[in-house]
Amino acid sequence: MFFPSGIPTSKRLFDLLLTLPGLVALLPLLALIALLVRIYHGRPVLFSQTRPGFRGELFKLYKFRTMTNERDAEGKLLPDEQRLTRLGRILRASSLDELPELFLILKGKMSLVGPRPLLVQYLARYNPEQARRHDVLPGITGWAQINGRNVLTWPDKFRLDVWYVDHWSLWLDIKILALTLWKVIRREGISQPGYATAEEFMGNETNNRRPTTDGI
Repeated sequence: MFFPSGIPTSKRLFDLLLTLPGLVALLPLLALIALLVRIYHGRPVLFSQTRPGFRGELFKLYKFRTMTNERDAEGKLLPDEQRLTRLGRILRASSLDELPELFLILKGKMSLVGPRPLLVQYLARYNPEQARRHDVLPGITGWAQINGRNVLTWPDKFRLDVWYVDHWSLWLDIKILALTLWKVIRREGISQPGYATAEEFMGNETNNRRPTTDGI
């Protein structure tokens, strides 16, 4: 859907006006990163995973791979932090692994700014207030990302996501994009201590800590 029903036209036009010329300018960089990932990580070049988007609709998320497919003696994938390569850390620290998501903006599945698209299994773990984060398109960056990113607790992330839903404006999107550049330069909030990205959200009454899969 080029203009998803329920999404403000002004927000969609804003996304397209920035994304279309941005993709053209970034094509050489995209090609270079794809080549490096192919050399150092092998195939496939892109990491893909089903994620819930606007109103919980499922879509396929694409990012540049930041991990190898190394497995243990039993054939199980090694923990994320062991498979994350030096190239992968650079891509994550600079957020360059997110660049393929620009094509999802063109398809109307994502926005430049909005709550990050998380794992499908989280849908059943949200309380009704937290689930409101799906009342807007998911974004490449968002209010939670510039206010702590992966060092935030899950309740704080969701509180910030819902705040964005309630206070959205084009001016707020511009502010978030500008602050995102500053955060990327300073490399803040990339991961929680002991995790490749962040712990898995196990629900509001559970305190189990488990690593997530290839990036949030």
